[in-house]
Order: sequence, then structure tokens, then C-alpha cells
Amino acid sequence: MNEQEIRQAVLQALQDIAPEAEPESIDPAVNFRDQLDIDSMDFLNFVIAVHEALKVDIPEADYPRLSSLDGCVAYLSGKLAA
Repeated sequence: MNEQEIRQAVLQALQDIAPEAEPESIDPAVNFRDQLDIDSMDFLNFVIAVHEALKVDIPEADYPRLSSLDGCVAYLSGKLAA
């Protein structure tokens, strides 16, 4: 899976938990919680959706690495390549 496919899967997971979010307006370097006004439960649902979509185990200790689009893509690229 390439980075573009990972990015699309992450954006789809975000749309599922924050349907009002417009993917083209998401700043890839900014924390999701800051720009989308999601709470901790929404973020947990996002992590679960990413896990289910990509079949990647994400330990709780790594959740902070998924806080932005760039962070998600970098983290998931590494996990999927391993």
C-alpha cells in the first residue's frame, strides 16, 4: 500500500467520525483535535477505524503519533512496510 492509499484511508476514517470535516481543508501538519474539534472518544473511534481499514495493530502508546495526517501516514507507512 502506498502513501496516497494510506492518506485516503485515513481521510475516510476522519470523515466517518467527523462528517463535517472537508478533506481538502485539512492541514496535514496540524493536530486533528485542534482543527476538527474532536474529543478523545472521537479520536479513539478514529484509531479503531484506521485499524479496521488497514488491518494494522496500533498500541495505545503510539496513539500520539496519529495526531495529524502527516503523522498518520508516516506511522502507518512504517507499520505496513514491516
